[in-house]
Amino acid sequence: MQDKLFSLPVVTQISPYLTQRQIGELPAIVVSHPKVRAAITLQGAHLIAWQPSGEKPVLWLSDKSLFAPGKAIRGGVPICWPWFGPAGEPAHGFARVQPWKLTAHDENEDGVMLTLVLESNPQTLKLWPHEFTLIARFRLGQHCEIELEAYGDFEATAALHSYFTVSDINGVEVSGLGNSYIDKVNNGEVASSDGKQRYPGRIDRIFTAAEDCSVINDTAGERQIEVYHHHHSDVVTWNPGVELSCSMTDMANEGYKTMVCVETARISKPLCSAGEKPARLATTFRLKKKAAASDNVNG
Repeated sequence: MQDKLFSLPVVTQISPYLTQRQIGELPAIVVSHPKVRAAITLQGAHLIAWQPSGEKPVLWLSDKSLFAPGKAIRGGVPICWPWFGPAGEPAHGFARVQPWKLTAHDENEDGVMLTLVLESNPQTLKLWPHEFTLIARFRLGQHCEIELEAYGDFEATAALHSYFTVSDINGVEVSGLGNSYIDKVNNGEVASSDGKQRYPGRIDRIFTAAEDCSVINDTAGERQIEVYHHHHSDVVTWNPGVELSCSMTDMANEGYKTMVCVETARISKPLCSAGEKPARLATTFRLKKKAAASDNVNG
């Protein structure tokens, strides 16, 4: 799926490194830069690909994902706002299925910067009775930075619902998650942790005292993905496991084997916007290759 994104026909050449293309029924901004390849659909301001030069794709995207108006995309980094989970309809909020506008872009030798904006409209006001301006900024290069900024007068829960590609979920451990979590698979039971998470089956946990950086250790893939959390109160980690994966129409039966979600979130302490003081939520992804075993042998 990832390679197909970059071979789609160009609809509009926006700048030397930016083009608009069509993915299914959705327009998307595709980044082809010497330092990075990436793609963002205008629906949802949804980052569906990020791949630094010389690296394998970092974000996971389902081969069965729908690219249709009003349908959520399975994978990448959905923006869950103004609520997380089933607190309203649609689940995880409406921001990820609304059309956004590309309002600014810039580029230099290190990468590209994109700004997309969503404003309240008659459709959103029916779902949530608040006027707002939501700004998503992307800085894409050797690192990936995503910042969400919300203007208005309201409280909202949110998550940058990041899906990461891993070689084999059985060899994955995520560290830096803190010592307390809410177990959504176990009816919201509160439990303690050593700050590390493995994935023997379905896992859906909200860590409420996570560190500022979570590290995805992908043993088989011989790399680590550092996920930095900014302005957050929680970190969510999720893998559907085999049974749920088989029941999902937009995920292959074995899709769970090559993905893990580690999400920067504001759930236990909602975002609070007031007047000219916006609420913010942001994340940064960095790749770190693991040293080969031979590198650690003396002599």
